[in-house]
This record gives sequence, structure tokens and C-alpha cells, in this order.
Amino acid sequence: MRLALPGTSIRLKLFYAMLATAVAVILAMSVVARVSFTHDFLGYLNEQAQGRMEELMPRLEQSYREHGSWEFIKENPGIWYSLLRSTRPELDPDTPSSKSSPSGSDLTGAHLRFTLLDADRKYVIGFRDMQADAIPRPIMRDGTIIGWVALTPFESVITAIDQRFQHKQWLAHLLIGLVSILFTGFIAIKIANVLLSPLTRLAKATHRLAGGDYTTRVEVATQDEVGRLSADFNQLALTLERNERMRRNFMTDVSHELRTPLGILNGQLEAIEDGLLEPSMDTVKSLQSEVATLNKLVNDLYDLSLADVGALTYRKADIDIGSLLRTSLQSYEETYREHGLAVAIDLPQQAMLVHADAGRLQQLFKNILENTLRYTDSGGRLQVACRREQHYWLLQFDDSTPGTTPEALPRLFERFFRADASRNRANGGAGLGLAICQHIVEAHEGSISADASAFGGLRLSIWLPASPA
Repeated sequence: MRLALPGTSIRLKLFYAMLATAVAVILAMSVVARVSFTHDFLGYLNEQAQGRMEELMPRLEQSYREHGSWEFIKENPGIWYSLLRSTRPELDPDTPSSKSSPSGSDLTGAHLRFTLLDADRKYVIGFRDMQADAIPRPIMRDGTIIGWVALTPFESVITAIDQRFQHKQWLAHLLIGLVSILFTGFIAIKIANVLLSPLTRLAKATHRLAGGDYTTRVEVATQDEVGRLSADFNQLALTLERNERMRRNFMTDVSHELRTPLGILNGQLEAIEDGLLEPSMDTVKSLQSEVATLNKLVNDLYDLSLADVGALTYRKADIDIGSLLRTSLQSYEETYREHGLAVAIDLPQQAMLVHADAGRLQQLFKNILENTLRYTDSGGRLQVACRREQHYWLLQFDDSTPGTTPEALPRLFERFFRADASRNRANGGAGLGLAICQHIVEAHEGSISADASAFGGLRLSIWLPASPA
């Protein structure tokens, strides 16, 4: 079952998690220390005492053999403690050996916990308050039990002083634990602030971004996951800001492109209605020209909207783009001649096969030729060349002056972008033609780029995958 803290901030959750971890570690350490003291340390003392008892039993058997009973040791603690020593005991308690220091095992207090019992397990001498959990060992002589030695475990003979000592130790452990918890809580707060401060700033910036402030940015102070998240946030904010700017520009450009022909149409129709303009053939042609302009703009916008959602239809087949390009150039031959533009063609003799939609490629060539027609000075030229480069056909369209600034080249394929913002509708179109060209080329798994032409104008390079011969 997962513990949920509704309405709690990440900072508090992190603090609670770190504090709970610290408390769990302290409790575990206390339990381990208690278990270690009870089982390991006290067990060590009892094992030492049992070893001392094994050393004692041969001496007790020898003393019993010499005296024939346990009467010699009853009520005689001097002899008892003498037997408990590691050297061979002397029966006279006043001998120097009785005054020697106890063995290493006696330092554990084992000699105070031994009890000597006769064969019937009746008390002879030693520790009188023998407990039920005492460990008995038989004393044998010629296969017969002549007595018992019992060892009372250390934990069963702890005195009140020892218990007070243990109680003080537990209080000390408790105090240390509380101080450790307080210190851990302080450190947890500091760590939570350090770790979550960038996330807090990021959360505030996200709220501003969601409110429409696309200029919001956050500082990238680290190179860890939070730093990378901040960098991604800044990139997202930049993208949203650019998209919002493009949306606003798009609405402005569309409204401008629609308002101009509609204004001309409305003015001419009102003039005809008021009798200021005769409904002559020239007037009708002017009206048709504006209607054609509106129709082209609407069709271009529709094509772009379809391309954005991947719904622009393509009926591809193996076609000769050389023949298709010659046909497109022939349809503009008279128009180019009227504008004083010369056209030079350099195409290979063999078929230039590509797997493409002939209608869309005609639209591509038409947009490029119209772009050259609008933005090339009278008396200029257009050179069209094509060659094979590995698995692609490269088509290049080079026109003459005027050219485009290097800063404007990467933006030529943006919608409604014009290299010269001051151009009016008499010279430039809506700025959608090259954007549509890019969509068409990419739909054919090719690429298109813009560079400066050797003739002082613009070079458009198109790569289209070649079909197998």
C-alpha cells in the first residue's frame, strides 16, 4: 500500500522521506546494538565461563578423590576459590597461592556464578541463587556421577546496579537518537532546499509560460538532470515564442494579402455602380486578375494546410523530369520574353527518371519560374541546369540580379517571408511559393536549398532521388 500525502509539496515529501529514513536507520542501529550486546557480548562472557568450568571439573574430581566426599569444602570458601584458580589448588586457604590474582576468565566474573552440587544435586558451595536456566555439568569418577557444577548465565545475575547502568545506556542512546534525528531534519531541510530550488523556479516559470508569457526563461545552473530539464524548458519556450510570432505574422500577412485584392475589387465595383467606370473588357480583365490572385492565395493556403497534416495527395509514377521541365519552361517562354528575361537550359540527353507526382512537380517548377519572374530585373537571365549526382538528380535554377542578403537565405522557405519587405504586390507574391516548393520536394524524399547565384541573383538547388534505369 502506497503512502499518499495529498496536498503536500515535493519539498515536504522529500523532507519526510529523508527524516523517516534517518529514524529507521537509528532504530535499526539501536536494535542491532541491543542484539549484539545481548547475544554477542553476553554470549562471549558465557562461553568464557563455560571454558573455565571445563578447566575446573578435573580439579574438583581430583579433590573429591583425595577426600572421598564434599565435606571438606562445605562452608569453606577459601578452598572453593582456591580451586577456582587456574593453578593447582592448595587446600590451605592461607597459602600464598590463595592470594594470587584470578585467571583471565575470572575477570568476567565467572567464578562468582559457579555452583557446586553433590550427586543428588544438593547445594554444596558457590553461588546460592542458582537460576533455573543454569548450565549443569556432571563430575565423574570411574563412570559414576559424584557431583555437579552449574553455571548461571550472566544475564540472569544482573544486579539492580547493572540494570540502572543499562537504563542509563538506553537513555543515552535515546538522547543521541533524538539529537541525530534533529540534526538529520536540519540537514534534510537544507538538502531539500538545494535540490528543489531549481525545480521551484522551473515550476514558477512553467506557470508563467502556461499563462502566455513565452519570453520566460530559467537559468541553467547545473549539468545534471535538472539542468538538462531547464535547457529543454528554455528550448520549448523559444519554440512557443517563435510559433506565436509566426502565428501573429501569419494572421497579419493573410489579412493583408486578402485585403488588397478585395479592396481593389470593391473599389472597381463601386465605381461601376456609381457610373464612374465603364464595364469594359479591360475592367473585366482587371477584376478577373484580382479574383485569380485571391484564388491562387486560397489554393496555396489550402495546399500548405494539407501539407502540414500530411494530407496532400501524391500520385507517383516513374516520370522524366527533363521532359516535364521543358514543358513548364515552354509555357512561360512568352511571358519571360515580354519581361526581357533570357532563359538558358542545360539538360542531359538521356531520360531523367524519378518516382514522383507529375502534377506536383509542375506546381514546383511553376512556383520557381514565377518567383524568378517577379524578382529578376528586366534584361536579366535564368539558367536551368541538371546533372546526376550518385543516386540523385540535381536541378539548379540560377537567376540574375537583384540578389538576396546572406541573412535572408535561410528564411526564404518561411511562409509570407519576402527578402525585400518593401516590395508591393505588383512586384512580389504572397510569399508562399517557396514554402510550398519545400513541402513538395520533401514529400518526394528530396531536399531544396537557396544560395547566392554566380549571376548576382538567387540559386535554388533541388535534389530528387533518381529511379533505377
